[in-house]
Amino acid sequence: MNKKIVKVVKMELPGNGAKPGPKLASAGVVMAKFCTDFNAKTADRSGEIVPVIITAYEDKTYSFVIKTEPVAVRILKAAGLSKAAGNPKKPVGKITSAQLEEIAKYKLPDLNTEDIEAAKKIVAGTCRQMGITIE
Repeated sequence: MNKKIVKVVKMELPGNGAKPGPKLASAGVVMAKFCTDFNAKTADRSGEIVPVIITAYEDKTYSFVIKTEPVAVRILKAAGLSKAAGNPKKPVGKITSAQLEEIAKYKLPDLNTEDIEAAKKIVAGTCRQMGITIE
């Protein structure tokens, strides 16, 4: 028996730190229950930004899928920066090719490829847009 989907919402929440609020109210789920479930599943990811896709159903139930941390956040951590360049043509930091490969391997499950070389190119493109060079 299929449940009727009312809404699908993509958002980024702090790992082990979801709280009821306007962000979750738009998802159309029971906020307290969702926060408890989400915080339990992301207890090991405290301090990370955790992308989540919430599917709300007509009977007020929900399901959610947790994704890996955004590539840009991982790149900033690897480069030791708090924010990226305003102008990508002016480099503000650098990462090593080993760090690039590590980020690509981490993000591989959420990318539209299974090839590590293609994943490295995707991450390198994000680095270029952020003003981060690769050594």
